[in-house]
Amino acid sequence: MKAIVCDRWGEPEEVLQVREVPEPVPGRGEVRVRMIASPINPSDLLMVRGQYGRQPPLPATPGFEGVGIVESGSGLLARRVQGRRVAVLNSGSGNWKEYVVIPARQAVPVPKELSDEQAATFFVNPATALVLTRCILQVPTGAWLLQTAAGSTLGRMIIRLGQHFGFRTLNVVRRREQAEELLRLGGTAAVATNDEPLGERVAALTGGEGVYYAVDAVGGAMGSEVVRALGRGGRLIVYGTLAGEPLSVDPRTLMVGQKRIEGFWLSEWVRAQKPWTMLWLFRQIGKLMRDGILVSDISKSYALADIHAAVRQALQPGRQGKVLLRMSQSNEPEA
Repeated sequence: MKAIVCDRWGEPEEVLQVREVPEPVPGRGEVRVRMIASPINPSDLLMVRGQYGRQPPLPATPGFEGVGIVESGSGLLARRVQGRRVAVLNSGSGNWKEYVVIPARQAVPVPKELSDEQAATFFVNPATALVLTRCILQVPTGAWLLQTAAGSTLGRMIIRLGQHFGFRTLNVVRRREQAEELLRLGGTAAVATNDEPLGERVAALTGGEGVYYAVDAVGGAMGSEVVRALGRGGRLIVYGTLAGEPLSVDPRTLMVGQKRIEGFWLSEWVRAQKPWTMLWLFRQIGKLMRDGILVSDISKSYALADIHAAVRQALQPGRQGKVLLRMSQSNEPEA
Protein backbone atom coordinates (compact mmCIF):
# COMPACT_ATOMS: atom_id res chain seq x y z
CA MET A 1 0.00 0.00 0.00
CA LYS A 2 1.00 3.65 -0.35
CA ALA A 3 2.01 5.67 2.73
CA ILE A 4 3.56 9.05 3.47
CA VAL A 5 6.77 8.51 5.44
CA CYS A 6 9.58 10.65 6.84
CA ASP A 7 12.96 9.26 7.92
CA ARG A 8 14.06 12.49 9.62
CA TRP A 9 12.46 15.59 11.04
CA GLY A 10 12.52 18.74 8.93
CA GLU A 11 10.54 20.92 6.55
CA PRO A 12 7.59 18.87 5.21
CA GLU A 13 8.40 19.39 1.52
CA GLU A 14 11.95 18.15 2.11
CA VAL A 15 11.38 15.11 4.31
CA LEU A 16 7.97 13.66 3.35
CA GLN A 17 8.04 10.80 0.81
CA VAL A 18 5.49 8.49 -0.80
CA ARG A 19 6.44 4.85 -0.29
CA GLU A 20 5.12 1.35 -0.82
CA VAL A 21 4.91 -0.35 2.58
CA PRO A 22 3.36 -3.66 3.79
CA GLU A 23 -0.35 -3.58 4.58
CA PRO A 24 -0.94 -3.74 8.35
CA VAL A 25 -2.62 -6.72 10.06
CA PRO A 26 -4.85 -6.11 13.11
CA GLY A 27 -4.27 -7.92 16.38
CA ARG A 28 -6.81 -8.64 19.11
CA GLY A 29 -8.83 -5.58 20.03
CA GLU A 30 -7.69 -3.77 16.89
CA VAL A 31 -9.33 -2.91 13.56
CA ARG A 32 -7.97 -2.40 10.08
CA VAL A 33 -9.39 0.71 8.43
CA ARG A 34 -9.35 1.60 4.74
CA MET A 35 -8.66 5.31 4.87
CA ILE A 36 -10.85 7.72 2.91
CA ALA A 37 -9.35 11.09 3.84
CA SER A 38 -7.20 12.82 6.45
CA PRO A 39 -6.62 16.56 7.00
CA ILE A 40 -3.29 18.35 7.21
CA ASN A 41 -3.44 20.00 10.64
CA PRO A 42 -0.82 22.34 12.17
CA SER A 43 -0.07 19.62 14.74
CA ASP A 44 0.81 17.21 11.92
CA LEU A 45 3.34 19.65 10.47
CA LEU A 46 4.81 20.37 13.90
CA MET A 47 5.40 16.64 14.27
CA VAL A 48 7.10 16.46 10.86
CA ARG A 49 9.41 19.30 11.94
CA GLY A 50 10.23 17.50 15.20
CA GLN A 51 8.54 20.19 17.29
CA TYR A 52 5.47 18.38 18.61
CA GLY A 53 5.07 17.70 22.31
CA ARG A 54 5.39 13.92 21.86
CA GLN A 55 7.34 12.63 18.86
CA PRO A 56 6.90 9.08 17.45
CA PRO A 57 9.96 7.00 16.54
CA LEU A 58 11.38 7.30 13.04
CA PRO A 59 10.49 6.40 10.36
CA ALA A 60 7.08 7.97 10.97
CA THR A 61 3.81 8.67 9.17
CA PRO A 62 1.89 11.86 10.11
CA GLY A 63 -1.88 12.23 10.44
CA PHE A 64 -3.63 12.39 13.81
CA GLU A 65 -7.21 12.21 12.51
CA GLY A 66 -9.20 11.13 9.47
CA VAL A 67 -12.10 9.01 8.25
CA GLY A 68 -12.24 5.50 6.85
CA ILE A 69 -14.16 2.22 6.61
CA VAL A 70 -13.50 -0.58 9.10
CA GLU A 71 -12.71 -3.69 7.05
CA SER A 72 -11.60 -6.24 9.64
CA GLY A 73 -10.66 -6.75 13.26
CA SER A 74 -11.12 -8.99 16.29
CA GLY A 75 -12.84 -8.56 19.60
CA LEU A 76 -16.24 -7.25 20.68
CA LEU A 77 -15.58 -3.58 19.94
CA ALA A 78 -14.15 -4.46 16.53
CA ARG A 79 -17.29 -6.43 15.61
CA ARG A 80 -19.49 -3.47 16.59
CA VAL A 81 -17.77 -1.17 14.07
CA GLN A 82 -17.20 -3.73 11.30
CA GLY A 83 -18.07 -2.23 7.91
CA ARG A 84 -18.87 1.18 9.37
CA ARG A 85 -17.49 4.58 8.45
CA VAL A 86 -15.51 5.87 11.42
CA ALA A 87 -13.46 8.82 12.57
CA VAL A 88 -9.92 7.47 12.94
CA LEU A 89 -8.14 8.87 16.00
CA ASN A 90 -4.52 7.88 15.56
CA SER A 91 -1.74 9.27 17.72
CA GLY A 92 0.52 6.30 17.00
CA SER A 93 1.06 4.99 13.48
CA GLY A 94 -0.35 7.98 11.53
CA ASN A 95 -3.23 8.22 9.06
CA TRP A 96 -1.54 9.45 5.87
CA LYS A 97 -1.65 6.01 4.26
CA GLU A 98 -4.13 3.76 2.48
CA TYR A 99 -4.73 1.38 5.41
CA VAL A 100 -4.23 1.79 9.17
CA VAL A 101 -4.54 -0.44 12.21
CA ILE A 102 -5.75 1.19 15.43
CA PRO A 103 -7.33 0.06 18.72
CA ALA A 104 -11.04 -0.51 18.12
CA ARG A 105 -11.93 2.04 20.83
CA GLN A 106 -10.28 4.76 18.69
CA ALA A 107 -12.60 4.07 15.73
CA VAL A 108 -15.60 6.33 16.35
CA PRO A 109 -18.68 5.81 14.13
CA VAL A 110 -19.73 9.11 12.53
CA PRO A 111 -23.27 10.23 11.62
CA LYS A 112 -24.40 9.27 8.13
CA GLU A 113 -25.42 12.86 7.46
CA LEU A 114 -21.83 14.07 7.59
CA SER A 115 -19.83 14.26 4.39
CA ASP A 116 -16.49 12.48 4.17
CA GLU A 117 -14.79 15.88 4.37
CA GLN A 118 -16.50 16.78 7.65
CA ALA A 119 -16.05 13.28 9.06
CA ALA A 120 -12.30 13.51 8.31
CA THR A 121 -12.11 16.58 10.56
CA PHE A 122 -14.43 15.16 13.22
CA PHE A 123 -12.23 15.42 16.28
CA VAL A 124 -9.18 17.68 16.68
CA ASN A 125 -10.66 21.14 16.10
CA PRO A 126 -14.28 20.40 17.14
CA ALA A 127 -13.22 18.72 20.39
CA THR A 128 -10.72 21.46 21.22
CA ALA A 129 -13.26 24.24 20.62
CA LEU A 130 -15.99 22.49 22.61
CA VAL A 131 -13.80 21.39 25.52
CA LEU A 132 -12.14 24.80 25.91
CA THR A 133 -15.38 26.77 25.95
CA ARG A 134 -17.84 24.36 27.64
CA CYS A 135 -15.77 22.04 29.85
CA ILE A 136 -12.74 24.03 31.00
CA LEU A 137 -13.67 27.72 30.92
CA GLN A 138 -17.43 27.10 31.00
CA VAL A 139 -18.00 30.56 29.49
CA PRO A 140 -21.38 31.80 30.76
CA THR A 141 -24.07 33.48 28.69
CA GLY A 142 -23.24 37.12 28.01
CA ALA A 143 -19.56 36.90 29.01
CA TRP A 144 -16.69 37.93 26.74
CA LEU A 145 -14.29 35.29 25.42
CA LEU A 146 -11.16 36.70 23.78
CA GLN A 147 -9.45 34.45 21.25
CA THR A 148 -6.31 34.85 19.15
CA ALA A 149 -5.91 33.19 15.72
CA ALA A 150 -9.64 33.82 15.38
CA GLY A 151 -9.60 33.39 11.60
CA SER A 152 -8.52 29.75 11.86
CA THR A 153 -10.90 26.84 11.41
CA LEU A 154 -11.02 26.38 15.18
CA GLY A 155 -11.50 30.12 15.74
CA ARG A 156 -14.52 30.15 13.46
CA MET A 157 -15.97 27.22 15.38
CA ILE A 158 -15.64 29.20 18.61
CA ILE A 159 -17.48 32.13 17.01
CA ARG A 160 -20.37 29.84 16.08
CA LEU A 161 -20.32 28.25 19.55
CA GLY A 162 -20.62 31.75 21.00
CA GLN A 163 -23.69 32.42 18.87
CA HIS A 164 -25.18 29.06 19.85
CA PHE A 165 -24.54 29.25 23.61
CA GLY A 166 -24.89 33.01 24.02
CA PHE A 167 -21.39 34.16 24.97
CA ARG A 168 -19.66 37.08 23.22
CA THR A 169 -16.47 36.63 21.21
CA LEU A 170 -13.66 39.18 20.90
CA ASN A 171 -11.73 37.93 17.89
CA VAL A 172 -8.09 38.92 17.45
CA VAL A 173 -6.54 38.84 13.97
CA ARG A 174 -3.91 40.92 12.17
CA ARG A 175 -5.64 42.31 9.08
CA ARG A 176 -8.68 44.60 8.90
CA GLU A 177 -10.22 42.57 6.05
CA GLN A 178 -10.14 39.43 8.15
CA ALA A 179 -11.64 41.26 11.13
CA GLU A 180 -14.54 42.44 8.95
CA GLU A 181 -15.06 38.90 7.65
CA LEU A 182 -15.30 37.50 11.20
CA LEU A 183 -17.86 40.15 12.11
CA ARG A 184 -19.95 39.03 9.14
CA LEU A 185 -19.58 35.43 10.33
CA GLY A 186 -21.12 36.39 13.67
CA GLY A 187 -18.23 37.47 15.90
CA THR A 188 -19.35 40.03 18.46
CA ALA A 189 -16.24 42.18 18.04
CA ALA A 190 -12.93 41.90 16.18
CA VAL A 191 -9.54 43.52 16.64
CA ALA A 192 -7.11 43.98 13.74
CA THR A 193 -3.79 44.34 15.54
CA ASN A 194 -2.10 45.86 12.47
CA ASP A 195 -4.40 48.89 12.95
CA GLU A 196 -5.18 49.17 16.67
CA PRO A 197 -3.70 48.23 20.06
CA LEU A 198 -5.36 45.19 21.61
CA GLY A 199 -5.32 46.55 25.16
CA GLU A 200 -7.12 49.77 24.24
CA ARG A 201 -9.86 47.93 22.39
CA VAL A 202 -10.39 45.46 25.25
CA ALA A 203 -10.61 48.34 27.73
CA ALA A 204 -13.18 50.12 25.57
CA LEU A 205 -15.35 47.02 25.18
CA THR A 206 -15.24 46.00 28.85
CA GLY A 207 -15.42 49.40 30.52
CA GLY A 208 -11.78 49.09 31.56
CA GLU A 209 -12.33 45.84 33.46
CA GLY A 210 -10.54 43.51 31.03
CA VAL A 211 -11.70 40.05 29.96
CA TYR A 212 -12.25 37.13 32.30
CA TYR A 213 -11.96 34.37 29.67
CA ALA A 214 -9.31 34.06 26.95
CA VAL A 215 -7.76 31.37 24.73
CA ASP A 216 -4.49 31.75 22.86
CA ALA A 217 -3.02 29.69 20.03
CA VAL A 218 -0.16 32.06 19.18
CA GLY A 219 2.11 32.76 22.16
CA GLY A 220 4.97 35.22 21.80
CA ALA A 221 4.20 38.95 21.79
CA MET A 222 0.51 38.42 20.92
CA GLY A 223 -0.11 35.96 23.74
CA SER A 224 1.70 38.28 26.14
CA GLU A 225 -0.64 41.13 25.16
CA VAL A 226 -3.60 38.89 25.94
CA VAL A 227 -2.24 38.28 29.45
CA ARG A 228 -2.13 42.05 30.01
CA ALA A 229 -5.73 42.33 28.77
CA LEU A 230 -7.06 39.96 31.47
CA GLY A 231 -9.30 41.40 34.15
CA ARG A 232 -9.34 40.56 37.84
CA GLY A 233 -9.52 36.77 38.25
CA GLY A 234 -9.07 36.31 34.48
CA ARG A 235 -8.03 32.98 32.97
CA LEU A 236 -5.98 32.43 29.83
CA ILE A 237 -5.83 28.94 28.31
CA VAL A 238 -2.84 28.46 26.01
CA TYR A 239 -3.43 25.73 23.41
CA GLY A 240 -1.02 26.57 20.56
CA THR A 241 2.42 27.94 19.72
CA LEU A 242 1.98 29.46 16.27
CA ALA A 243 4.52 32.24 16.92
CA GLY A 244 7.14 29.73 18.05
CA GLU A 245 8.12 32.17 20.81
CA PRO A 246 7.56 32.15 24.59
CA LEU A 247 5.22 34.36 26.55
CA SER A 248 6.83 37.32 28.28
CA VAL A 249 4.91 38.24 31.43
CA ASP A 250 5.66 40.53 34.34
CA PRO A 251 4.83 38.47 37.46
CA ARG A 252 3.02 41.47 38.90
CA THR A 253 0.56 41.30 36.01
CA LEU A 254 -0.56 37.93 37.35
CA MET A 255 -0.28 38.82 41.01
CA VAL A 256 -2.49 41.90 40.85
CA GLY A 257 -5.98 40.55 40.34
CA GLN A 258 -4.88 36.91 40.78
CA LYS A 259 -4.94 36.05 37.07
CA ARG A 260 -4.10 32.59 35.75
CA ILE A 261 -2.37 31.11 32.70
CA GLU A 262 -3.08 27.42 32.02
CA GLY A 263 -1.98 25.03 29.31
CA PHE A 264 -4.23 22.72 27.29
CA TRP A 265 -3.26 19.78 25.12
CA LEU A 266 -6.18 17.77 23.75
CA SER A 267 -4.47 14.37 23.81
CA GLU A 268 -3.53 14.75 27.49
CA TRP A 269 -7.03 15.92 28.38
CA VAL A 270 -8.53 12.91 26.58
CA ARG A 271 -6.30 10.44 28.45
CA ALA A 272 -7.61 11.78 31.77
CA GLN A 273 -11.31 11.34 30.89
CA LYS A 274 -13.71 8.53 31.75
CA PRO A 275 -15.32 6.55 28.88
CA TRP A 276 -18.73 8.16 29.47
CA THR A 277 -17.19 11.65 29.20
CA MET A 278 -15.78 10.75 25.80
CA LEU A 279 -19.10 9.25 24.74
CA TRP A 280 -20.82 12.51 25.69
CA LEU A 281 -18.17 14.47 23.79
CA PHE A 282 -18.54 12.39 20.61
CA ARG A 283 -22.33 12.77 20.72
CA GLN A 284 -22.11 16.52 21.26
CA ILE A 285 -19.66 16.92 18.38
CA GLY A 286 -21.90 14.91 16.06
CA LYS A 287 -24.96 16.98 16.98
CA LEU A 288 -23.16 20.32 16.65
CA MET A 289 -21.64 19.26 13.31
CA ARG A 290 -25.10 18.34 12.00
CA ASP A 291 -26.31 21.75 13.18
CA GLY A 292 -23.57 23.47 11.17
CA ILE A 293 -21.70 24.78 14.22
CA LEU A 294 -18.58 22.60 14.47
CA VAL A 295 -18.03 22.34 10.72
CA SER A 296 -14.75 22.87 8.88
CA ASP A 297 -14.30 24.84 5.68
CA ILE A 298 -12.47 22.66 3.16
CA SER A 299 -9.90 24.23 0.86
CA LYS A 300 -8.60 21.48 -1.48
CA SER A 301 -8.11 17.73 -1.59
CA TYR A 302 -4.98 15.98 -2.86
CA ALA A 303 -3.94 12.41 -3.56
CA LEU A 304 -1.14 10.92 -1.47
CA ALA A 305 1.15 11.16 -4.49
CA ASP A 306 0.71 14.95 -4.42
CA ILE A 307 1.85 15.35 -0.82
CA HIS A 308 4.31 18.16 -1.59
CA ALA A 309 1.66 20.24 -3.34
CA ALA A 310 -0.70 19.51 -0.45
CA VAL A 311 1.68 20.76 2.25
CA ARG A 312 2.53 23.83 0.16
CA GLN A 313 -1.19 24.64 0.05
CA ALA A 314 -1.57 23.98 3.78
CA LEU A 315 1.27 26.39 4.55
CA GLN A 316 -0.07 29.23 2.37
CA PRO A 317 -0.38 32.45 4.43
CA GLY A 318 -3.99 33.57 4.74
CA ARG A 319 -5.33 30.26 3.43
CA GLN A 320 -8.90 29.52 4.44
CA GLY A 321 -10.18 25.99 4.89
CA LYS A 322 -8.59 22.64 5.62
CA VAL A 323 -6.40 20.82 3.12
CA LEU A 324 -7.25 17.11 2.87
CA LEU A 325 -5.35 14.07 1.67
CA ARG A 326 -7.75 11.76 -0.18
CA MET A 327 -6.96 8.03 -0.20
CA SER A 328 -10.20 6.46 -1.51
CA GLN A 329 -13.95 6.97 -1.90
CA SER A 330 -16.38 5.88 0.82
CA ASN A 331 -18.59 4.17 -1.76
CA GLU A 332 -15.82 1.98 -3.18
CA PRO A 333 -16.33 -1.77 -2.62
CA GLU A 334 -14.44 -2.99 0.42
CA ALA A 335 -11.31 -5.01 -0.18
